[in-house]
Amino acid sequence: MPTRFDLPAGFRWGASTAAYQIEGAVDEDGRGPSVWDIFAARPGAVRDGHSGRISCDHYHRYPEDIALMRGLGLDGYRFSIAWPRIQPTGTGPANPAGLAFYDRLVDALLAAGITPMPTLFHWDLPQALEDGGGWLARDTAYRFAEYTQLVVDQLGDRVPAWITLNEPFVHMVFGYALGIHAPGRTLMLDALPVAHHQLLGHGLAAAVLRERGHQVLIANNLTPVWPASDDPADVAAAAAYDALHNRLFTDPLLLGRYPDLSAFGVGGDLGGSVRLGDLELISAPGLDGLGLNFYNPTRIAAPADPELPFNEAEIEGVPRTAFGWPVVPDSLRELLLGLRDRYGDALPPITITENGCSVDDRVAPDGTIDDRFRIDYMASHLDALAEAIAQGVDVRGYYTWSLIDNFEWAEGLGRQRFGLVHVDFETQRRTPKASYAWYRDLIAAHRARLTR
Repeated sequence: MPTRFDLPAGFRWGASTAAYQIEGAVDEDGRGPSVWDIFAARPGAVRDGHSGRISCDHYHRYPEDIALMRGLGLDGYRFSIAWPRIQPTGTGPANPAGLAFYDRLVDALLAAGITPMPTLFHWDLPQALEDGGGWLARDTAYRFAEYTQLVVDQLGDRVPAWITLNEPFVHMVFGYALGIHAPGRTLMLDALPVAHHQLLGHGLAAAVLRERGHQVLIANNLTPVWPASDDPADVAAAAAYDALHNRLFTDPLLLGRYPDLSAFGVGGDLGGSVRLGDLELISAPGLDGLGLNFYNPTRIAAPADPELPFNEAEIEGVPRTAFGWPVVPDSLRELLLGLRDRYGDALPPITITENGCSVDDRVAPDGTIDDRFRIDYMASHLDALAEAIAQGVDVRGYYTWSLIDNFEWAEGLGRQRFGLVHVDFETQRRTPKASYAWYRDLIAAHRARLTR
C-alpha cells in the first residue's frame, strides 16, 4: 500500500462535496437565489459564463452518486446543505421541499452504511441576506443560528456530527476582499468584519448543536507559511500572512482572542466588530474537532505593494497541479505538527476534511481516465499524514476533495477537475477514474489489516 505507516483503528475514510458545486436544480422546489447564482450571472465573473445551474445534477442523481460512494467503501460523506433551499430568503420558516431533499439524502446514505457529515455553510448565502449586508452585517450570524436550528430539528436524529462553516478565510478574502468569488465585493482590509461575523455565526450555531448533544466541527483552509528568505522583512511579512490566513480563524476558537493584526493597521476588536462576550461565545468549550482543508504551503516575501504587508512568492522546483498550486506533501506533516505545538491541549482532534488536486483529466479512447498525478498526490499526502500521526498528532479521518468533478467556482466547468469520478457535464455520465479504484483498494486494505 502507498503509505509507509499504518493508520490507526477507527480512522475514517471519506469524500467531500459542496451543494452549489454539484446539486444543480437552482430553481426547483422553492429554492431561493444564492450569492453564487447572482455572481455567476455577471458577465466575466466565471470562466466561459458557466454556473451551477445544472452542474452534476446531484439533486436528481444522488442515488447514483451514493452508489459510487458505496463502491469506494466510504465511512463518511461530507456534503453541504444549501441555505437557500431551507430558507429561500435567509429568514422565516423552513421550506418543506428543501428539507425533504436532505431527508432523502441522509436516509439513502445511512442505508448504504455511510455516515453523513453536513456542512451548514459552504459559501452559498441567500442573496436576500447579502442584499442586507451579508457577512458584513452582524445580523447574518443570528440568521445563521436560526437556519441551523431548522436543519438540526429535521435531521439531527440521524446526523451525529456537523461542520458549521467551510473555509471562512477563503470566503472572506475571495468573496469580500478581492471579488474573485461571490458576492464579488472588493473591500480589501475593510472585509475583516466578515471574519468576526462568520466566527460569531459559528459560535451561535455551535450553541444550538451542543444543546442537542451533537458534535461540532469547523473546517478551514490552513497553510504552512514560509518566509522567502532569512531577511527580517521577509520573516515579518510571513508572520503577518500567517496571522491573517491561519491564526485569524484558529486563535479565537482555541485561545479566545484574535492574533496581532497590527501589521494590517487593525486592533484586536477588528475595527469595532467585536462586542463584549463575543469571544467567549466563539471559544466556548466543546469544539469536537478541527476540520483541516489542505492543498499547499505558501511562500511569502516583503511587500512590493504597500497596500498589504506581504507579497506571495513562488515555490520553485516542485510539481504543480492544473491550478498551478505547488505540490509539497511533507508540508502537511509540518502543518499538523505546527498546530499541535502552537495550541497544545487546546487543539481538538483533527479531521482532514479536504485534500486533493486539480488535474487536466483526459478520457482515453477506451473511456478510461488514468489520473496517475492525482494518485501520487493523494498517496504522498497520506504518507505525510501517517507520519504526523506517528509523531503524536491526533488525526481521526481523511476526506478527499472531491468525490466527483464539479462546478469549480470562478473556473467553471472546464478542465480544473478534482473528482475521483469524471462527470461529462453534457450527458451527466459518471466514469470512475483510476484514482477511484486506487482509493477503494486503499480503504479495503486498511480494513483488512485491522481484521488480521
